Amino acid sequence: MWVSDECRNSFMEMKWKKVHRYIVFKIDEKTGLVAVDKVGGAGESYDDLAASLPDDDCRYAVFDFDFVTVDNCRKSKIFFIAWSVPFLRSFSSIKLF
Repeated sequence: MWVSDECRNSFMEMKWKKVHRYIVFKIDEKTGLVAVDKVGGAGESYDDLAASLPDDDCRYAVFDFDFVTVDNCRKSKIFFIAWSVPFLRSFSSIKLF
């Protein structure tokens, strides 16, 4: 399985430039290539990410979560999310696990 340059570039933009809140990735069943499916702008939320995930297919996603600690320090953590539909038996579901 290969990852497209767009995936790497989008992730680096999210991590270093903070221009994306989340990125949703999909696997092309024909080529086995991981590609960007959707990019969420810096002003979007986790609810926007959840709404963008399909009900009938599997996806990977990364989400940049901003928070403030008890010491009043601003922090950011990037979470990896594996979105799976239990009844799906396609190539992307198999590769997901």
